[in-house]
Amino acid sequence: MNNIYFFMRHGQSLANIKHLVISSPDNGVKRFGLSALGKKQALNSISKNKDLDKNTIIYSSDFKRARETAEIVSDYLKAKKPILRTELRERFLGNYEKGKDNIYDKHWQEDLNGKTLKSVEPIISVAKRVGKLIKEIEKTHKGKNILFVTHGDIISIGLSKLNKTELKRHHQIYSILDNAEIRKTSK
Repeated sequence: MNNIYFFMRHGQSLANIKHLVISSPDNGVKRFGLSALGKKQALNSISKNKDLDKNTIIYSSDFKRARETAEIVSDYLKAKKPILRTELRERFLGNYEKGKDNIYDKHWQEDLNGKTLKSVEPIISVAKRVGKLIKEIEKTHKGKNILFVTHGDIISIGLSKLNKTELKRHHQIYSILDNAEIRKTSK
């Protein structure tokens, strides 16, 4: 790899407070931004991180909760404005949209069993879109710290892809990150 990759989960969102699944761009891009606590989490997390600085290149999901987190990070670091990318959007959970978030445990178990709940975006689809973005970045940047501000499944699947671990075990290996947590790739 030509660059060092970091993944940051968005801060607490209004959807997190309501325990809602928000995975559709129709709901996520313009609604369900960060809570007051989510904004504090983002600032607290980046202020403790010693690896990222003003030269960090920030890519973010265009979902409001991730975008607001990325903006807090870029302001704190005095880095360039985040680059919004649809490849970093939440994993689409189809029929579970706006339902209760207790579905996640069931859907992760299905991932582990090599299956996908009906209407849920398959792991391989997420891995391909994240992989496509990484290949593009690898061609255009060298020696940079790259920060992806995104969502839990995108992070665990992205880390699995980058670290060449078994995709179906993404959630077991890279369990859900806390809100605003930052993880660095092992490579």
